[in-house]
Parts: sequence; C-alpha cells; structure tokens
Amino acid sequence: MNIAFIGLGNMGAPMARCLIAAGHNVTGFDPVATPDGINCAPVAAGAVQGADVVITMLPNGHILSVVCDEIHGSMTAGAVHLDCSTVDVQSAKNAAQAADAKGLMAVDAPVSGGIGGATNGTLTFMAGGTSEAFARVAPLFDIMGQKAVHCGASGAGQAAKICNNMILGATMIATCEAFALADKLGLDRQSMFDVVSTSSGQSWSMNTYCPAPGVGPQSPSDNSYIPGFSAELMLKDLRLSQQAAEATGASTPMGARATQVYADFVELHGMGGMDFSAMLPHLAGDFND
Repeated sequence: MNIAFIGLGNMGAPMARCLIAAGHNVTGFDPVATPDGINCAPVAAGAVQGADVVITMLPNGHILSVVCDEIHGSMTAGAVHLDCSTVDVQSAKNAAQAADAKGLMAVDAPVSGGIGGATNGTLTFMAGGTSEAFARVAPLFDIMGQKAVHCGASGAGQAAKICNNMILGATMIATCEAFALADKLGLDRQSMFDVVSTSSGQSWSMNTYCPAPGVGPQSPSDNSYIPGFSAELMLKDLRLSQQAAEATGASTPMGARATQVYADFVELHGMGGMDFSAMLPHLAGDFND
C-alpha cells in the first residue's frame, strides 16, 4: 500500500518503520521529528496525497481535529484515515464524521504495548469503525501488532482503551503499594512476586511489568524506570477515563482516586517523564523530591 504516517514521535516512528520493513511505501510527516529511515514530506497535506491509508499518531483530540482539517481535503476519495492516537471518544467520533463528509473511511485504533511494542510490532489495537474500514486496514494491524479487536462503531476503540488503562493505572498503584508494604513487613520482594504472580493477586502489572527491579520478566524497572509508558501518559489516559465517566454518569471511584495519585506523582513530584511503574520507588521513599 501507499501509506502516509502523520506523527513520528516515540510511537509513530517505530510503527512506520515496521510498515516500511514489510514492503509498504510510507511517506511521513511530523512538525518536529525527522526520524532516520523514513521519507518525509514538508507538509501533512503533501504526505497524504495518493495514500491508500493515512495513519495518525497524535498527542490529543484538539491536534487530531486540526490535522483532520489539514489532510482530509487532500486525501483520495475512498482512502482510510486510521487514527492510532489516544483521545477522548467524542474527538474520535468527530474525526470519523469529518472523514465521511469528504468521502473517506475512518478507524479509531488506539494501541497498547508502549514503545517496546511499537518497535517489535507487538502492539494491541482496539478499533472502532465500520466492518469495511476495519477490513481494509487489518493487514496493517498484523504488521504493527500481535492483536487487533474490532470493538464496534466509531469511538469504540477509544472507549476500550480508556477502560483498559483505567484498570492498568489502578492495578499498578495497588501493586506498588503491596511491594512497599511488603518491604515494611520484611518480606523479600522475590518471595512476594513468587506468591502473588501465581495467586489471586496476579495481574499484568505484577506478572508482566513488575515494578520491582530484578524481579519477574525484564521491565522498565530494570532500566532505571526509563519509560516504556510514561507516568504523564498514564495521567492523560486516566483523565480521559474520568472525563468519560462524568459525561456518562458512570461511577468510577477507584479510577478517580488513581487519577489523583498519578496527578500528584506527575505534577507535585515532577515524575512525569519516568515510567508509570516508578510509582514503587516513590511510595517506598527511594526518591528525594
């Protein structure tokens, strides 16, 4: 396929490289980044001309709206706008409506898996849009990821991502609190992991992404908490969950508390640039503010 990729940051650039390695013709655009190995156009509208699929990976819903205004008029009728950003549900729906008005198809497909997943082509995609649009971009999901789930109509992908990361944020806090408590009780961290990872307390945060260095599979905790998924991005997603909860009248007390805990971690203690699992050394008192 001819593919345009708008947004070549920490996630977008490795995703684009996976597509290039698979033989697709990729033209990129980013107002700041100029990553090696990716042919880039000087403007977004130029990058999308003649593209079968335009992929966007952008910071927020406002920027997504601005980019839609910039690119939809230059895209080929019938092309697909595949947005892999994590934004609010309404922004995803608005992008799909804007695409439809220009004779385009749209899929919102935020990802899970972090920078490592983007680099290794093992992301999980949560997709919203028509079955026809999903089928058009499914081969690209197979290249960039290990799993793609069609969750429903436009906006459903963002809804799934928001719910997933609300769980992730809350379980990571609980995991880190448990390790900090175990330290105070004199329980060895390896013993803690050996019990919990095979008992009812097991979770992805414990078993796959353990926040304790030297315990469990390799994770950012073993690399000085250099982010695979930063605390500031976790806070962004948790705030999206609470925005959605307020809009729908859903009761999410744990989600609300997790949002506040990460807000304090990022904004009061300045830890936004660290991995979100760095909540453990913070709670254990290993950081000096």
